[in-house]
Amino acid sequence: MKRSFYFIFTIGFLMLWSSCRKDFEFSPSTGSLTFSRDTVYLDTVFSKIGSSTYNLKVYNKSDRDISIPSVKLTLGETSNYRLSVDGIAGKSFENVELLAKDSLYIFIETTVDIENEAATSGQFLYTDAIEFDSGTKQQKVELVTLIQDAIFIYPNRDNTTKVVETLSLNIDGETVETDLQGRELLPNELNFTNDKPYVIYGFAAVPNNETLTIDAGARIYFHSESGLLVTNGASLKVNGALSNDKETLENQVIFEGDRLEPDFSETPGQWGTIWLFDGSIDNIINYATIKNANVGILCDGDPNATNHKLNITNSQIYNSGSFGIMGRNTSIAGENVVINNAGQSSFAGTIGGRYNFTHATIVNYWDNGFRQLPSVLLNNFVLDEDNNATLADLGEANFNNCIIYGNDNPEFLLEQIEDETVAFNFKFTNCLLRFQDDSNFFSDEVYNLTDTNHFENNIFNKTPDFKDTDLNEFIIGANSEAINQANTTFAAQVPTDILGVNRTTSADIGAYQHITFPEEE
Repeated sequence: MKRSFYFIFTIGFLMLWSSCRKDFEFSPSTGSLTFSRDTVYLDTVFSKIGSSTYNLKVYNKSDRDISIPSVKLTLGETSNYRLSVDGIAGKSFENVELLAKDSLYIFIETTVDIENEAATSGQFLYTDAIEFDSGTKQQKVELVTLIQDAIFIYPNRDNTTKVVETLSLNIDGETVETDLQGRELLPNELNFTNDKPYVIYGFAAVPNNETLTIDAGARIYFHSESGLLVTNGASLKVNGALSNDKETLENQVIFEGDRLEPDFSETPGQWGTIWLFDGSIDNIINYATIKNANVGILCDGDPNATNHKLNITNSQIYNSGSFGIMGRNTSIAGENVVINNAGQSSFAGTIGGRYNFTHATIVNYWDNGFRQLPSVLLNNFVLDEDNNATLADLGEANFNNCIIYGNDNPEFLLEQIEDETVAFNFKFTNCLLRFQDDSNFFSDEVYNLTDTNHFENNIFNKTPDFKDTDLNEFIIGANSEAINQANTTFAAQVPTDILGVNRTTSADIGAYQHITFPEEE
């Protein structure tokens, strides 16, 4: 009986409460809305490529629940902008309700085909506005997007834009079908100029025995899971030049992802790699910036190539998801090279090979999580799935007048499987190195730092005094231990630094000669 009484009481109370509750009553908006911003700038996008999603917050700061009679784009259905209001997509909306002291989000995207607009240059400012009409007062938020024209290279697609073409590669005279989405470059695509940016979808392959030439000032952008392949007998020639403006790098060739928004400007792993296949020949990269890849350069095979398979000079590789440069039983020469910020190693010379770096700054200040490997990794083997090792000669690995440093310790790793028939030759000369083995963990003979066959005139664990590692600025400051410590013979072989500064007298270790920072003056 007692339970019955409480049940009846509860039901009665709920009925009384609900009968006293007033339904929400929405009054028409009087044009007193406020906004998180008066103009929404959608950062630069390429023609025909959709933008990121941007948001606008709309506030009702009054004490009344209101209904906005009309929210619409000024250009209506012809607008290239797309809206989502309270989860509903469209270009115009009626009677949008907003509670007192509350807010709502409007999400905004755009895709513009520059060829359909009245553009007279390679860049086009596309504008529209979102109108909030109260009947008596109209409020507006402007929309602005810079559209950039580009040359697009992509595999065939079906009507739903799904990629339907994969690469077939000629390897050792045999056609090999791959799972890589992409296609070979056509004869008229083998010279990238600086007239317009290039946007690559999927993997673009330089055909066998052909050469891709890239002119100074060219800009190459890669979509997610895209890259550049240089196949058997093919070559890559990157002909960048010294720039006068260190901000725009107008004469450098720049490889990066196709997300142009500032939030993505330094995000690692946005695209695949520049892959130099076993059998590609005479690859030259000069004055290039390669950033935000998974592997900046993947170089395979041909360890005994005359004058090296890859010669890279005056170039920077930043923000690689795994490796800046990864060599696999190959041959690479580098001068005035800067590599930083890799999820694994900035430079890895694996499965043996031949590597020669002079006046390089190879460092790793990765701060996107834990990394297992140091800035520089050298080994002479590869393991299969059953942990069986295949060995190969490390014919030479010479680092002359180089800085090898980072935010971990040690910053070089020498992995050798000893075999009297397999060479493991390396030498660090006049380098500034981070290697401090307080626990004597690295007891292998290869880490005998007093052995002049492998270590000569090096400086250990002293400050390089970089300008700003977070901004990839590796000019050395007045307190750097690298100043005037370079081997003059090697310095004479690379007489100017990466910025064109003469180093034939008082040569400094690394890719940069010392320049006094403004705060030091």
